[in-house]
Amino acid sequence: MTLLIDNRQSILTDDYQLFFEKAIQKTLEQLEIGVAVEVSLLLVENDEIQQLNMEYREKDQATDVLSFPMLELDPFDRAAYINILNKNIDHGEVLLGDIVISVEKAIEQAEEYGHGVKRELGFLLVHGILHLLGYDHEVDEATDTTMVQLQETILSVLNLPRE
Repeated sequence: MTLLIDNRQSILTDDYQLFFEKAIQKTLEQLEIGVAVEVSLLLVENDEIQQLNMEYREKDQATDVLSFPMLELDPFDRAAYINILNKNIDHGEVLLGDIVISVEKAIEQAEEYGHGVKRELGFLLVHGILHLLGYDHEVDEATDTTMVQLQETILSVLNLPRE
């Protein structure tokens, strides 16, 4: 697995590379995806994610996470899902896409929800990875429920349960 991080924020000074890699790996394991992947992660502040949110979603507000998948995947059609992943292996890995996280928003939400910043960053990354893998909570209630359950399971495996 390759995780490319572009850190454009100045709020958080800790190195989260290994933490983020582990979160991606646990997500892939939970979904029984055995192919190696490449993900790009951009860490920003609210002003930059607001610009991206306006540009790509026409929403003029800061958000916590944006995902830009490279593949169109249907996680509920397992055979097609695995087939697409296997067909898109380039140099030994599948390029899943890009995730943008507002560290500023993550800190705000961690305080609002009463848990640590690491838990919030883990949640946002797992949420973003699930989007790259075809899950979309905005499609219907069943998909939303599935996505919520997967997120909580993965965060529990990462020892980041809700407090």
